[in-house]
Amino acid sequence: MKFQDYYETLGVPRSATQDEIKRAYRKLARKFHPDVSKEPDAELRFKAIGEAYAVLKDPEKRAAYDQVGQSWKAGQDFQPPPGWDAGFEFRGDGADDGRDASDFFEALFGRRARAEHRPAGHERAHARGQDHHAKVLIDLEDAYRGAQRSISLRMPAVDAHGQVVLQSRTLDLTIPKGIRAGQHLRLAGQGDPGFGGGPAGDLFLEIGFNPHPQYHVEGRDVFANLPLAPWEAALGCSLSLPTPEGSVQVTVPERSAAGRQLRLRGKGIPGNPAGDFYFVVAIVLPPAITDAEKAAYHAFAKAFHFDPRANPAPSRKVDPA
Repeated sequence: MKFQDYYETLGVPRSATQDEIKRAYRKLARKFHPDVSKEPDAELRFKAIGEAYAVLKDPEKRAAYDQVGQSWKAGQDFQPPPGWDAGFEFRGDGADDGRDASDFFEALFGRRARAEHRPAGHERAHARGQDHHAKVLIDLEDAYRGAQRSISLRMPAVDAHGQVVLQSRTLDLTIPKGIRAGQHLRLAGQGDPGFGGGPAGDLFLEIGFNPHPQYHVEGRDVFANLPLAPWEAALGCSLSLPTPEGSVQVTVPERSAAGRQLRLRGKGIPGNPAGDFYFVVAIVLPPAITDAEKAAYHAFAKAFHFDPRANPAPSRKVDPA
């Protein structure tokens, strides 16, 4: 997937006001409308112009796009960084308009573009306020124990000069024990105010986990690498190892090959049922730098009649680092 520079598509600078963006869109839309233009790529250009305008006319989408696009140029290979949209608050009023959107648009805004649509306040005299949505990242340890945390959210708005600015607010959040990535917490009454005496909307927080230096999570299961010396893997050993709940004593069986998973039942994220915790064996070779270390490896080689290529395992795809 390639990065798309929506400002370049509309021919405006990143500092353009909302009015300047609107004027640029109207001019280009007239020029490349398929019913008018004789350009061979008019339809593609028209779609690209419409997609760029759909993002840049919306203060919320524009602010999020500006955040993720600071270090990218048009045509570069692109994948949204993990958690790129954490902390952005947006209204749930973006109905799917049926646009044939690019993969780039879908990767950034697909979830938002299909958010729940509610009629604007002027359409109903008495109406519930719009819901807000945001993604927040928490520490894995908070999912194990539960926690009280303060979170900061940024919501885009247009100032008096037509520029998109970010307004911040801080909320106190109760994180329940056992929450999983992808679950939502509802904060009642924290969305838009109601109209004509109607109730306020709610704020829905999608939970994600901060990257962890030791663990990765799949559902309620938690995984950690377990580096072993060759003799520990071959002979077995007993080790005291850290987990998010504290240290545990783990028995490593004899002849543990690289990739073997040592399962601790019920030691993953709490729940009903709780997830499991897995230590994944990784065999680490000691360096052979000194003469004594090299001699030890030569002695090791002589002690075993071992050819690791004698019974090759089926090849498997290796994910790039």
